[in-house]
Amino acid sequence: MEKEIQELVQMAKVAAEKAYAPYSKFKIGAALLTSSGKMYSGCNVENASYGLSICAEQVAIVKAVSSGEIKFKIMVIFTDTADLTPPCGACRQVVAEFNPRIEMILVNKKGEMKALNMDKLLVEPFGLNRGRSLKY
Repeated sequence: MEKEIQELVQMAKVAAEKAYAPYSKFKIGAALLTSSGKMYSGCNVENASYGLSICAEQVAIVKAVSSGEIKFKIMVIFTDTADLTPPCGACRQVVAEFNPRIEMILVNKKGEMKALNMDKLLVEPFGLNRGRSLKY
């Protein structure tokens, strides 16, 4: 598992470098491990109409879902800052749609890491997964 996490961290870093963030200058990369072992990455893409921006976590999920993957095990979020940055509320809800107990690993530019489970980040999520027993 450690090798997979290191690969996810590297993917998230590379994705962050590709982020389109001309307004906030806050580049984020995310990498996602599916239950089948495939990995997907994403970066944030901003828009002058801020509400049309999309977060890195959502990009990674959209790429996975559009490839037929819906069972997720681990997501890494990398930010090129000194802080460990958890996902925003909207991303927490989107991630919880697919696995409300997914392991989230936050990584900063110093290489510090913190692992959290989604159920600690988003208590009582709204959606179909409430009461549904999926195996991850």
